[in-house]
Amino acid sequence: MCQGKTPEQVSLIARKIISHGSTLFCTRANSSHYAAVRRFIRGAVYNRVARTISANSRAVSVRVRGTVLVVTAGTSDIPVAEEAIETLRVMGNPVDRLFDVGVAGIHRVLSQTDKLRRASVVIVVAGMEGALASVVGGLISVPVIAVPTSVGYGASFGGIAALLGMLNSCAAGVTVVNIDNGFGAGYAASVINRTGRGE
Repeated sequence: MCQGKTPEQVSLIARKIISHGSTLFCTRANSSHYAAVRRFIRGAVYNRVARTISANSRAVSVRVRGTVLVVTAGTSDIPVAEEAIETLRVMGNPVDRLFDVGVAGIHRVLSQTDKLRRASVVIVVAGMEGALASVVGGLISVPVIAVPTSVGYGASFGGIAALLGMLNSCAAGVTVVNIDNGFGAGYAASVINRTGRGE
């Protein structure tokens, strides 16, 4: 978590992680954080949309149930979704995307029911009133991890309306993480998707 840390602090932490041979994964990183890390870790990769830095990420030896599908209600939710996708990728999960299928055009998500049902876990990222999580939860029988985003007009209260809407979902199997917490959703989905350690 780079937010609130100086580029120098992030660089020092990153070097210590890499020196132990571990995978480096930084969230909420900006271009200054990346520049500081890149001075010492040449293989570091920055995803500007997800705001992540990764290095020394290799294929993690785990068995998984299947593909994790990351769904967004709108285009404005994509940065949080991409943070979840990068988290899933680093943790060795196959990932698929389904973007811009919000309830304002309900036919968009209904036309993708088969794709939703093929996933082993679904992450739903939505702002405004957060209704997409309930719709998806009602269509499928696998775990749904809902991520409220801070996208929306004044009455959305910076994502609180979406958070409360998702927490009050009547669809069984919907679990909710904090506002804009793509990392938390990706991590939780990865744990659910694992069947055990590979050889």
